[in-house]
Amino acid sequence: MKEYISFDSHKHYTLAERENRETGRTVQRRIEHGPGAIRDYLRPCEPGTPVAVEATGNWYWIIDEIEQAGLVPRLVHPRKAKLMMGMINKTDKLDVHGLNRLQRNNSLPDVWIPPGWVRDLRELTRGRMTLTRQRTQLKNRVQSTLNKYGLTMKEFSDAFGKAARKVMADRVAQLPEQTRWMTGLLLEQLDSLTLCLDQVEARLKELLKQTPMMQRLASLPGVGTILSAVIAFELGLVERFGNAERFASYSGTTPRVYSSGDKTRYGRLRADVNRYLKWAFVEAANVVCMHHLRHPDRHVSRLYERLRRRRGHAKAIGAVARHLAEAAYYVLKRDRVYRDPALGSATKA
Repeated sequence: MKEYISFDSHKHYTLAERENRETGRTVQRRIEHGPGAIRDYLRPCEPGTPVAVEATGNWYWIIDEIEQAGLVPRLVHPRKAKLMMGMINKTDKLDVHGLNRLQRNNSLPDVWIPPGWVRDLRELTRGRMTLTRQRTQLKNRVQSTLNKYGLTMKEFSDAFGKAARKVMADRVAQLPEQTRWMTGLLLEQLDSLTLCLDQVEARLKELLKQTPMMQRLASLPGVGTILSAVIAFELGLVERFGNAERFASYSGTTPRVYSSGDKTRYGRLRADVNRYLKWAFVEAANVVCMHHLRHPDRHVSRLYERLRRRRGHAKAIGAVARHLAEAAYYVLKRDRVYRDPALGSATKA
């Protein structure tokens, strides 16, 4: 290849730099975003040349246009790249030149680029997470309003179940006029979100048809159709990871480690990870927690109960999530369903 190429992309424009491999001469250019803009800029470049692009929020279409131009996109981990550049000042020109310097040193921290069909299907699972979060916020707001006026729904295990909603309607009617009107509006929005979530889940079940990969993941304790889809789409190819520990780290289920001298302390679960995988494994761990008394002989139930007594609920959930992440790696790597370590057989908790 004759040159190094890197992009520092923003919402409305991209700053590009081309650096000659032999002379080191650089040329930078600002590209205003628009259909075909990236492809037109790269048309004179040699096919097959790598192009470094930071994994910012709008990289999907940029990657597509780089591939359409016949070049090879390299998606870069932004935080790691900044640390490796070691620059105090930050400007677009310094950033784009720093990416080319990392390419020249063969130390660019690039990450996996999922194919277009995976990126498209991810919108279903990620969009569902957004809708679920909004529904939870609305439920909390409605219950908070009722609590302000002493109209609690504590006699129901699910304050928004069918039976509870009939009682809730009577209690909402007792609220002051403006509060009553606003709460009714929130309940209408809640019903609309619930309908949207039902449609998303029906579409997921229709499209996914439980692929072999998802079937193996669904054999994990606490993992069902939705969580198996989230894990499958976010994981991609299990061959990307050298071992189960690396996948657990990528999934955000390993704690931060502080070690100095002969003292070692473990902190919270890492935040700078794939947050969708982290959510999926923690959600599955919470399902295990809810049902651990029904399956006391299972490994995950014993693990949760043992650590809950010693370290508390939060630490126990983190440990179960890590076990599930490492188990997910093994069931995919070995192409088999989950086998409970305590029972020595294929089980489903």
